[in-house]
Amino acid sequence: MKHASVETLTAIAPLLRKIRMLPGMQEKKPGVFYRRSKAFLHFHEEGACLYADVRLKEPDFDRMPASSAQDQRVLFKTIQDAVDG
Repeated sequence: MKHASVETLTAIAPLLRKIRMLPGMQEKKPGVFYRRSKAFLHFHEEGACLYADVRLKEPDFDRMPASSAQDQRVLFKTIQDAVDG
Protein backbone atom coordinates (compact mmCIF):
# COMPACT_ATOMS: atom_id res chain seq x y z
CA MET A 1 0.00 0.00 0.00
CA LYS A 2 1.56 3.29 -1.09
CA HIS A 3 1.46 6.65 0.61
CA ALA A 4 -1.21 8.98 -0.72
CA SER A 5 -0.26 10.92 -3.84
CA VAL A 6 -0.34 14.68 -4.18
CA GLU A 7 -3.49 14.33 -6.29
CA THR A 8 -5.22 12.30 -3.58
CA LEU A 9 -4.19 14.76 -0.87
CA THR A 10 -5.53 17.61 -2.99
CA ALA A 11 -8.87 15.81 -3.17
CA ILE A 12 -9.09 15.73 0.64
CA ALA A 13 -7.85 19.32 1.12
CA PRO A 14 -10.88 20.36 3.25
CA LEU A 15 -10.16 17.53 5.71
CA LEU A 16 -6.47 18.40 5.83
CA ARG A 17 -7.27 22.07 6.54
CA LYS A 18 -9.40 21.03 9.53
CA ILE A 19 -6.67 18.72 10.83
CA ARG A 20 -4.06 21.49 10.53
CA MET A 21 -6.15 23.67 12.83
CA LEU A 22 -6.14 21.16 15.69
CA PRO A 23 -3.86 22.08 18.59
CA GLY A 24 -0.44 20.48 18.60
CA MET A 25 -0.56 19.16 15.04
CA GLN A 26 2.57 19.62 12.94
CA GLU A 27 2.53 18.72 9.27
CA LYS A 28 6.08 17.61 8.48
CA LYS A 29 5.26 16.70 4.86
CA PRO A 30 1.97 17.08 3.00
CA GLY A 31 -0.52 14.74 4.69
CA VAL A 32 1.97 13.53 7.32
CA PHE A 33 1.19 14.86 10.79
CA TYR A 34 3.16 14.69 14.01
CA ARG A 35 2.00 15.33 17.53
CA ARG A 36 4.40 15.76 20.44
CA SER A 37 7.31 15.00 18.09
CA LYS A 38 5.88 11.55 17.21
CA ALA A 39 4.28 10.45 13.97
CA PHE A 40 0.52 10.64 14.49
CA LEU A 41 -1.30 10.52 11.15
CA HIS A 42 -0.58 9.75 7.50
CA PHE A 43 -2.55 8.54 4.51
CA HIS A 44 -2.28 5.54 2.18
CA GLU A 45 -4.09 4.63 -0.98
CA GLU A 46 -4.82 1.26 -2.49
CA GLY A 47 -6.63 1.40 -5.78
CA ALA A 48 -9.55 3.79 -5.37
CA CYS A 49 -9.55 3.45 -1.57
CA LEU A 50 -7.97 5.91 0.83
CA TYR A 51 -6.94 5.02 4.37
CA ALA A 52 -5.55 6.95 7.31
CA ASP A 53 -3.12 5.47 9.79
CA VAL A 54 -3.68 7.19 13.14
CA ARG A 55 -1.68 6.55 16.30
CA LEU A 56 -4.51 6.42 18.81
CA LYS A 57 -2.69 4.22 21.32
CA GLU A 58 1.02 3.53 21.62
CA PRO A 59 2.86 2.00 19.94
CA ASP A 60 0.80 1.08 16.88
CA PHE A 61 -1.25 2.87 14.28
CA ASP A 62 -4.92 2.15 13.68
CA ARG A 63 -6.02 2.07 10.05
CA MET A 64 -9.25 3.90 9.28
CA PRO A 65 -11.09 4.33 5.98
CA ALA A 66 -10.98 7.86 4.56
CA SER A 67 -12.47 7.56 1.07
CA SER A 68 -15.99 8.89 1.54
CA ALA A 69 -17.28 12.09 3.14
CA GLN A 70 -18.74 9.97 5.95
CA ASP A 71 -15.40 8.20 6.46
CA GLN A 72 -13.69 11.57 6.69
CA ARG A 73 -16.21 12.90 9.24
CA VAL A 74 -15.64 9.84 11.44
CA LEU A 75 -11.88 10.12 11.00
CA PHE A 76 -11.82 13.80 11.92
CA LYS A 77 -13.99 13.21 15.00
CA THR A 78 -11.67 10.39 16.07
CA ILE A 79 -8.60 12.58 15.61
CA GLN A 80 -10.27 15.48 17.41
CA ASP A 81 -11.19 13.24 20.35
CA ALA A 82 -7.61 11.93 20.54
CA VAL A 83 -6.17 15.45 20.55
CA ASP A 84 -8.69 16.69 23.13
CA GLY A 85 -8.40 13.65 25.35
